[in-house]
Amino acid sequence: MRILLTEDDPQLGRATQIGLEQAGYAVDWVQSAESAHTAVRLHHYACVLLDLGLPQQDGMAALSALRRGGYDGAVLIVTARDQIAARIAGLDGGADDFLIKPFDIDELAARIRSACRRAHGRVRSVLQHGDITIDVAARQVQQHGRPVALTSKEFSILLMLVEHCGQVISRQRLEESVYSWGEEIDSNAVQVHIHHLRRKLGKSLIRTIHAVGYSIDRTGQPGAV
Repeated sequence: MRILLTEDDPQLGRATQIGLEQAGYAVDWVQSAESAHTAVRLHHYACVLLDLGLPQQDGMAALSALRRGGYDGAVLIVTARDQIAARIAGLDGGADDFLIKPFDIDELAARIRSACRRAHGRVRSVLQHGDITIDVAARQVQQHGRPVALTSKEFSILLMLVEHCGQVISRQRLEESVYSWGEEIDSNAVQVHIHHLRRKLGKSLIRTIHAVGYSIDRTGQPGAV
């Protein structure tokens, strides 16, 4: 899952980025609203972490601009402003949640998961697809009740395909969902991750739609490759 972090405090921004990356997220970090708008136009983000005290443009104005511009993913306001009025304004302005600084990184990760669940219309953090069980909070996968060890990238690709089952997701979209800026990406990286997922979970689980992308059948029954 790829996240956009907007935070103008270098120390807090870097610490938050590292903490979320250790939790398995791909994190792009910007320090201004202008950079956030540019990033959202260029990339797909499951969640935007938005500081209200940004330079040049206030976070509330940035939130309004994001929603007007068509961003429909989760937005989590992370700010030092603890007034009730600020929370109400943020939630009414289009944010999905509100977290006061200083915060615990585990709580932040949990709130991201919760906001993204709501964005996908889910109420539970455990997904069932055929014989595969995905525990999003624990980032664990089981098949037939037995644990399956996946890398962070493999887990993120599997989760995205299951959340969008029945749809074809392009290689570029998958790549963008699991890699952040600065990560070195081999030209066949997604294909390698897909190969490993098929080896671990069944070669017919993920269908290749040639020249288009990859898909997992909506029924939960593996389709032919």
